[in-house]
Amino acid sequence: MTGFSRIGFIGLGVMGEPMCRNIAVKSGTEVVAFDLDPAPLRRLATAGVKAASSARTAADGADLVLMSLPSGKQVEAVSLGPTGLVAGARAGQTFVDLGTSPPALARTIAQALSEKGALFADAPVARTRQAAEEGTLSIMVGAEPNVFARIRPILACCGSEVTHCGGIGAGQVVKILNNMVLSETVVALAEAAAIAEAQGVDRKLLFETLTKGSADSFALRNHGLKAIIPGVFPERAFSASYMLKDVAYALEMAAEGKVTATGAETARDLMQQAIAAGDGDAYWPVIARVLARPATSS
Repeated sequence: MTGFSRIGFIGLGVMGEPMCRNIAVKSGTEVVAFDLDPAPLRRLATAGVKAASSARTAADGADLVLMSLPSGKQVEAVSLGPTGLVAGARAGQTFVDLGTSPPALARTIAQALSEKGALFADAPVARTRQAAEEGTLSIMVGAEPNVFARIRPILACCGSEVTHCGGIGAGQVVKILNNMVLSETVVALAEAAAIAEAQGVDRKLLFETLTKGSADSFALRNHGLKAIIPGVFPERAFSASYMLKDVAYALEMAAEGKVTATGAETARDLMQQAIAAGDGDAYWPVIARVLARPATSS
């Protein structure tokens, strides 16, 4: 038993669709979902998910509302717009942002909901689409302890690691910094691949050898060996545009704290170059192409 009678799920993109499916299948709770694209709603119908006609409709009859949206811009519009979720919120409802949004926005939404007697948590997710499908995401939660305890069983349907990071906004801080560190690690891998190739050393041999030493990492084994080496950067994965958003959030936090984040600035610049080259919708390790381009064009 989850303690919730109905769940509303808003946003069925790359991560949202498999998360919604896992919740519907594992929780035993009725799920009503909405997305602008009807295709995932049709696919989720086989898991018992009911389709709503709007985000507000998905939320109105639910006591738990989950959002999995592309950025803070969409979360703000859906939550704080004149006909948004906050306007229709009622006492006792709980709202959770599963996407990556600015910590300040999380606090603003939480405050607005508290005035209606509703609760809020930020619970951004990490790892890959495959992890979302398998229910093995890492979920970083910012919430009051009682709210975390209540939503944890639902989040556990999607994640093998559900971590309480602190109060409202703390989950977003940890997730954004996770992606900042990841992006900088992949920059290092892309640089190493380009240098190795220029020196006549096989890139795959380099990466496989690095897995045996102190440079081994999740990024090396996944983003490096599975994307950079074969040159596989599909769409409908976590795109360069999405990662640029997260790195930009990290740099905003750095500026607020008067911290110089040179590595994040480099990652941002490479992401911007990849997008300018037409790779904005490609899986974000496509930044390796930016570093490889000068070597292949000379």
